[in-house]
Amino acid sequence: MSESEHRKIVIVGSGPAGYTAAIYAARAELAPMMVAGLQFGGQLMLTTEVENYPGYPDGITGPEMMEQFQKQAERFGTEILLEDASEIDLSERPFRIRSDSRSFTADAVILATGASARWLGLESETRLQNRGVSACATCDGALYRGKPMAVVGGGDTAMEEALFLTRFATRVFVIHRRDSLRASKIMQERALAHEKIEFVWDTVVAEVLGDEFVTGVRVRNLVSGEERELPVEALFIAIGHQPNTALLKGQIELDDVGYIEVDAGSSRTSKEGVFACGDAMDPVYRQAVTAAGTGCMAAIDAERWLAEQGLA
Repeated sequence: MSESEHRKIVIVGSGPAGYTAAIYAARAELAPMMVAGLQFGGQLMLTTEVENYPGYPDGITGPEMMEQFQKQAERFGTEILLEDASEIDLSERPFRIRSDSRSFTADAVILATGASARWLGLESETRLQNRGVSACATCDGALYRGKPMAVVGGGDTAMEEALFLTRFATRVFVIHRRDSLRASKIMQERALAHEKIEFVWDTVVAEVLGDEFVTGVRVRNLVSGEERELPVEALFIAIGHQPNTALLKGQIELDDVGYIEVDAGSSRTSKEGVFACGDAMDPVYRQAVTAAGTGCMAAIDAERWLAEQGLA
């Protein structure tokens, strides 16, 4: 490990939140260091078409958008390291961040580590991601307009996804492994009453069907063992997200799931000088545009804090 390099600000993670934080911090002449991760760009790197981000009237692929964000951050002087953070030590200032090859100290840290969708773990699911398999109906639902679709899950998120998809789908199957829903009563009532939604109870997905694109799903009833095929052209997995905050446990306040707690209306965490943005602190919206907004907040909050400390 090389000797630690000191930076005014280190951003851990990339994606729209991290890159936006980097753009603002770099323009404020804070010369940010971004430990972007091996899978830089966040969940948008798994998204084929982005049609709901302002400024792209014809749409853009997720990887193309993240490439543009990265170039803009670098244009203003952000240094980007395409390695994962292996250690984050927030116990004292300056804070310490390590990757495989480098070690940094930082006066302020912005956490943009994101969250990862929980998947079913099927080979066919992985193979057909972005080809009909998605974890975000808001992002991708409109791409399958006029097609039958399916949602896996039984909580509020799954009901929200199913109800949203009824705007585009000819039919929405909700596949749930139990015989009752975990969703709130009002969400259950809305979904159960919707004429386009059909519930498939006590059932799991055994295989996602299709070569180039999804053509259906093979499901198995957990009570009878019977298998059948559902003719759908899109499958949305809504069994939750896991924030990428394992390195932060015991160092800052996290909620029960692991999302970073921030002060209302700001990006400030429970640790002075540490700020959070994007999906790592947002269990509600999880959109590229909201992530970018909180990245802007984190950079401004960090810049003001550094100025107060006489460090900016």
